Amino acid sequence: MHSALDLITIGRTSIDLYGQQIGGRLEDMATFCKAVGGCAANIAIGAARLGLRTALITRVGNEPMGRFVLEQLQREGVVTTGVKTDPQRLTSIVLLGVEDQGRFPLLFYRENCADSALSQDDVEETFVASTRALLVTGTHFSMVSAAAAQHKAMRIARARGARVILDIDYRPNLWGLAAPGAGEQRYVRSAMVTEQLAPVLAQCDLVVGTEEEIHIAGGCEDTLEALRNIRRRSAATIVCKRGPAGCVIFSGNIPARLEEGITGAGFPVEVYNVLGAGDAFMAGFLRGYLHDEPLERCAAYGNACGAFAVSRLLCSPEFPTWIELQHFLQHKSAHRALREDAHLNHLHWATTRRPAPQTVMALAMDHRSQFEEMARVASASLERVRAFKLLAVEAAGQVADGRPGYGMLLDSTYGREALTRAARLGLWLARPVERPGSRPLDFDGMPSLAAHLSEWPVCQTVKCLCLYHPDDAQELRERQERELLRLHAACRSLGRELLLEIVASKHGRVRDDTVAHVLTRLYELGIKPDWWKLEPQASEQGWTACAKAIQTHDPHCRGILVLGLDAPIEQLSSSLQLAARFELVRGFAVGRSIFADAAHAWLERRITDEAAVRDMADRLRLLADRWRDLRAESFA
Repeated sequence: MHSALDLITIGRTSIDLYGQQIGGRLEDMATFCKAVGGCAANIAIGAARLGLRTALITRVGNEPMGRFVLEQLQREGVVTTGVKTDPQRLTSIVLLGVEDQGRFPLLFYRENCADSALSQDDVEETFVASTRALLVTGTHFSMVSAAAAQHKAMRIARARGARVILDIDYRPNLWGLAAPGAGEQRYVRSAMVTEQLAPVLAQCDLVVGTEEEIHIAGGCEDTLEALRNIRRRSAATIVCKRGPAGCVIFSGNIPARLEEGITGAGFPVEVYNVLGAGDAFMAGFLRGYLHDEPLERCAAYGNACGAFAVSRLLCSPEFPTWIELQHFLQHKSAHRALREDAHLNHLHWATTRRPAPQTVMALAMDHRSQFEEMARVASASLERVRAFKLLAVEAAGQVADGRPGYGMLLDSTYGREALTRAARLGLWLARPVERPGSRPLDFDGMPSLAAHLSEWPVCQTVKCLCLYHPDDAQELRERQERELLRLHAACRSLGRELLLEIVASKHGRVRDDTVAHVLTRLYELGIKPDWWKLEPQASEQGWTACAKAIQTHDPHCRGILVLGLDAPIEQLSSSLQLAARFELVRGFAVGRSIFADAAHAWLERRITDEAAVRDMADRLRLLADRWRDLRAESFA
C-alpha cells in the first residue's frame, strides 16, 4: 500500500539561539542566531532536505516563536498537520555556544514548555497510519503524557506495518538526573531510564545512539555488553555512533569486537560544533534506510551529514541537501573545515534559501536622487515623496490582489514606511544599498555594511546597482569589484539574498557580448548573486550570451529581471517580447516607465491620490499582463 509519508518524527521542538562569538562563554555572548531545533524537528528537516516526505508531531506555542517554527517547517517541506498549537504554553528555547573544541555550553529552557505537554490526543490515528516509518525520541519518554503519546503512535505504526525507529536522544538533565544548567552533560547512569526504555526497544526496527546512549539503553558501561542487552530485548538493527570514527551497525548477533559489525568510516573534518551532529546523522542514515539501500550506504549518508553538521555552527539550517550531499560524496572537499569550501557553501545556500516566486513583476520605486529632483521642480517637500511611495505600494497591492509574483524595489531613505506596508501585503521586496549614481560604487552612508544589513528583515533582498563596463579603466574596475566582493560576502554571512543590477550602456558601447562579459568576470571573482537585473538586450544573441554565462557559472541562479531605463511602455513591451523567449528571464523591475507621469502630476498637486494610484496600477497591470502573455506564447 502506498503511503503519503516516508517518515513521521515525534518529540522535541525548540528555538535554538546560537551564540555567534566563537571561543567565548555563554556569559559573554553578545549576539545570537535563531534557528529551529530539537531532536525531532531537526531530523524531520534534515530528512526532508534529502528528499524524504517527512512530517512532525509536536507542540509549539501560540506566539511568534511558535509561528516561526511552523513557517520554517513548511518552508523546508515538512508536513505540519501533526504540529499542534498550545494556547497556554510557550515554545521551548535552547541557548548554545562554542567555547572551544571540547566545550559546547547548552542551556534548555523547557519548564512547562509546549512540546512537553504533548498528549495522546495530539496523535491522530489516520495521520500516523499515513507513514512508512515512525521515529520516536528518548527524551519524550521522560514525561508521562508525552511518553503515552509516543507509545500510542508506536502501536498505530506497528499495527499498520510501518517501521518504528528510536533515537535514544539521552539528555540527563531533561530526565531530572543533572542540574538544570547542565545541558552539556551527556551521560549519567540511571537504572530508571534503562527500565523506561526497555519496553520501547522491543517494539523497534531500528535503534540509533552514541556509545553513551547505547550504555543507558543497555544498562551497562561496557559497549559490547550494552549492545547484547539491547539485542536480548529487541531484534532491531542497532546503530552505534562513534563520532569521528563513524559508526558501527549490528543487524544480527552482537560479535566479540565492535569492529566486526558493519562499519561506516567517518570523514576527516574539523570539529567546529558537535551540537546537532547526531540529528544530521540520523537524517542521512534514514535517507538510505527508508529506500532500502545497503547499510554501508546508509552509514555513508549518515556520517557525511554528521560531518557537515560538526563543521558548521547551527543545527538544522546547516544540514545538507541531497544535491549538496551527493556532490560531497562524489568529490569530497579540499577543506577539512567544510564551512570554508566556497562551492559547498554556495550549493548549500542556493538549495536552502527561502522560496521565491518563479516570476517577479516588480514596481521599482527605490529612486532617491530622481525623486529629490522631481520634488525640487514641483516645489514639494520630501515628505510628499514619502507619501507618494506609499501610494505606489497601494497601486502594486491592488494589481497583486494577494497573488504571488508581484513585488517592489523600495529604499529606506524615503520608503521606510512603504517597505513596512509592502511587506504586510506579501509583496516580494528588494532594497538598495548603493549611493545613487556612485561610480566607483559606494554604499549609501554605511560605515559598516554588515552591521547595516543585519538590521534588515530577512524577507528583503539586497539590491545593488553597479555602473560597470568591461572597458573601464583597470583601477576603476578593481575598486568596484572589491566593493561587490565585500557586498557578496556580507549578504552570504547574514543570509540575505542579493539582486545585482548591471548597467553598462551609460559608459561605453554595448555589443552582443558586453553584459555577458561583465557577468563572467564577476562570476570568476566568486560573486554569485541570487538575481541579476539587466538592461534589455538589443538582440537575441545578447540574451543568449547572458543566459549562457549564468548557466555555466551558476545553474542555481534564480534568474534575470529586466529593467526599464525610463522607456515608454510601448517600447518596453517590445523589449520584453525578446526577453520573454529566455527561460532565465523571470520578469521585470520597472520604475519610471510606470510612475513618472503620476509622480510629476501628484507632486505638483494636479491629480488626487486616487488618480495617482489608478494611473500607476493601470500601467503595472498592462505590463504584467503583457509579460504573462509573452511567456505563454514563448513556452506554450
